[in-house]
Amino acid sequence: MGMRVLVVEDERILADAIAEWLRDETHAVDTAHDGEAALERIAVNDYDVVILDRDLPLVHGDDVCRELVASESTARVLMLTAAGEIGDRVTGLSLGADDYLAKPFAFVELAARVHALGRRARPAAPPVLRRAGITLDPARREVYRNDRYVPLSNKEFAVLAELLRADGAVVSTERLLEKAWDEHADPFTGVVRLTILKLRRKLGDPPIVETVLGAGYRIS
Repeated sequence: MGMRVLVVEDERILADAIAEWLRDETHAVDTAHDGEAALERIAVNDYDVVILDRDLPLVHGDDVCRELVASESTARVLMLTAAGEIGDRVTGLSLGADDYLAKPFAFVELAARVHALGRRARPAAPPVLRRAGITLDPARREVYRNDRYVPLSNKEFAVLAELLRADGAVVSTERLLEKAWDEHADPFTGVVRLTILKLRRKLGDPPIVETVLGAGYRIS
């Protein structure tokens, strides 16, 4: 299931590589290259997982972790660092980190750990989401409507998953932006509206994604 992830890493090439890998798995990913910028983003965005390098400029990663824990955020912290000795791992976990991965690492392992942490950050959800004839399988990344396969883009899949997870409640445009796009998305471009239009077209008739004026969208 798509999540909102913050990658805090001062090596920009590595940060961009991690972000692109996770975006390919339908996550919305922001990046920060120092501890001060990380704290600014954490203060305004609701992240599911924060991937946090320890040796950061301006504000050390350990202090970022302490601030995050003190704020009682529900975000899960994965420390990612070259300091991989047992003592380093123990220190990182004692600060409140939920997981610890030493560099160098395999991207596939990093992605698996992010998925595991994301499941812990959110309330338990059914393995397969079903509503109004729609079946969404996050593990296989497949969507069916009345047994007809519906091919969706990453954004369309993430939006549909968020609507299904709401179980009939209205989901605001802001919530969809927060969960399916990163911080570079312009809220005034109409990207959510365009994605909803494409989603409706692919899901077919009768339309099941309802617009609630002034509030957002829902699947009744």
